[in-house]
Amino acid sequence: MQITGSAVSLTVEDVAASAAFLEQHFGFAEQMAADGFASLGRDDAGMNVVYLKRGTDVLPEGFRDQHAAGLILAFVVTDLVGEEARLRAEGVKITMPLREEPWGEKLFQVTDPNGVIVQLVEWAQPQQ
Repeated sequence: MQITGSAVSLTVEDVAASAAFLEQHFGFAEQMAADGFASLGRDDAGMNVVYLKRGTDVLPEGFRDQHAAGLILAFVVTDLVGEEARLRAEGVKITMPLREEPWGEKLFQVTDPNGVIVQLVEWAQPQQ
């Protein structure tokens, strides 16, 4: 098997709102779209983010009414403090403030209009 690309698909109520959030605040660009579907990418992201409208028949029947929940869309960045300041200046509500975990992960989280958690991460040396 050869993998030529990767994507994460998230089921949301308002595809356009989540797509606009990633475009405006995280520099993703729409690569494909149709009614109830949008695929966004960045050259440096290593994957696409796909939004599917709840209820779409492309989802298995038992999953059509579910909402993306219990997951975190995480991006590793190089200037975490600068990214937090930029997002605050853009009016994005920080839903988990900047923190550092004992295993060396620095992070903060924001939440998109559909409740999808977007986490920015920067790795530091683990605390002793």
